[in-house]
Amino acid sequence: MKEMTKERLMQIAIAITAEKDINVVIENIVTEAMDFVNCDGGTIYVVKPDCLAFHTAITRSKNFFMGKNQGNMTLPPVPFSKSHVCAVCAMDDRRINIPDVYEAEGFDFTGTRKYDEMNNYRTKSMLVLPMEDDRGKVIGVLQLINAMDDEGNIIPFPQEAEETIYALNSLAGVSLRNRKLTEQVTDLLHNFVGVMATAIDTRSPYNANHTKNMARYGERFITWLNAQDYDWKFPKEEIDPYIMSIWLHDVGKLVIPLEIMDKPDRMGNRMDAWLHKVEMATLMNRIEALEHPEKAEDLDALQKRMDEAKELILKSNTAGFLPNETLDAIREVATIPLRNGAGEEVPFLDEDELHAMLIQKGTLTTEERDIIQSHVVHTHRLLNEVHFEGDYEMVPVWASAHHEFLDGSGYPNHETAETIPKETRLLTILDVYDALTAEDRPYKPPMPTEKAFGILDAMVGEGKIDGEILQMFKDSEAWKKEEA
Repeated sequence: MKEMTKERLMQIAIAITAEKDINVVIENIVTEAMDFVNCDGGTIYVVKPDCLAFHTAITRSKNFFMGKNQGNMTLPPVPFSKSHVCAVCAMDDRRINIPDVYEAEGFDFTGTRKYDEMNNYRTKSMLVLPMEDDRGKVIGVLQLINAMDDEGNIIPFPQEAEETIYALNSLAGVSLRNRKLTEQVTDLLHNFVGVMATAIDTRSPYNANHTKNMARYGERFITWLNAQDYDWKFPKEEIDPYIMSIWLHDVGKLVIPLEIMDKPDRMGNRMDAWLHKVEMATLMNRIEALEHPEKAEDLDALQKRMDEAKELILKSNTAGFLPNETLDAIREVATIPLRNGAGEEVPFLDEDELHAMLIQKGTLTTEERDIIQSHVVHTHRLLNEVHFEGDYEMVPVWASAHHEFLDGSGYPNHETAETIPKETRLLTILDVYDALTAEDRPYKPPMPTEKAFGILDAMVGEGKIDGEILQMFKDSEAWKKEEA
């Protein structure tokens, strides 16, 4: 048996704390314990609700290594039964030291004997210790087999070794609990992300696929990038936070009024009231023509002008872009006099309606666009309330800066190339590309990939987005649609 100094225990504790992969931690505990007592075999079981599950099993003399980390664990679980020594250890929180399992009473070693017969092996001495967390709860079992002296002869496990192995086990137990808590927090984060993404998708059918598409682009791009010979890589611990930032980049839209976020045309929710106004004016014209036949000719001329103006408004309302001559025509018809049900004269387009119809490109007024753009401010505020820490501390930063441009013309903070990291630059490209090619936008048809990349290339020329990252995105083919 080797000497386990305080310094060595400290080194092991530091290594356990630093290692992020739980499976590696468990394997290291087995091998450290086996080295310390110089034994041939070691197994760690993990406590489940109704059984003990094999995690790692090693028999050095047979070159046998099976474990979760290798993905080859096929051994069946051990039920909680007083006939199984490892189960008794877990159930009774009891240390068990057996000099020779063939002579031991009270336990069922039938399986051990069968293994020995099949593999020309002799299981003799056994040390079984519970693995406890910091609350004293048994979360696993360490089972060591066949301690050996310096000549390789099988000997009983020394009693003095139990305390040291138990201390080693305790280090592992606390570490495993901490990692389990970390996993639970991470799962909670993912559940939160899923709820938020679902809320956005459910609230707005026009945004339903945007976030999903971007997340798919991001995952594919990162896989491709990390396989390339580029200096820029996504470290393993950064991948999940980055994809999470994509899922959350539009969470601020939850506080944007739906009539603005989903506004399909210039008039938006003003359209019904305006159509009613025009229809009422048409009815009032007919009534007046019946009551005053001498005015019929003038009223017919007015009605014809109203009908032409209505056709102009309906056509212009859904157009992607309005040339200046169309805007001038809209201004001209705006003053056509109408009569409402009370007989009062009202303009064909009131101030708000005219303001909406004079939008040259898109469907939003300046005021509505400001409200839409505020979603990134709300995103940053909402995500800061979550208090992302550690590997996830950059999630609010990446998620809320996807509308910033390298030349400072973006929003909300007008950041420039000096302060915009590569992760945000990529997110901006993913966002713009999907916005251009989206098939579920109410105000425009999807743009072909070639044309979308042409617009992105133009944005590179204007100094707005990163040309090198855009080329990487093109080369990655992460943007390709999934085949049905």
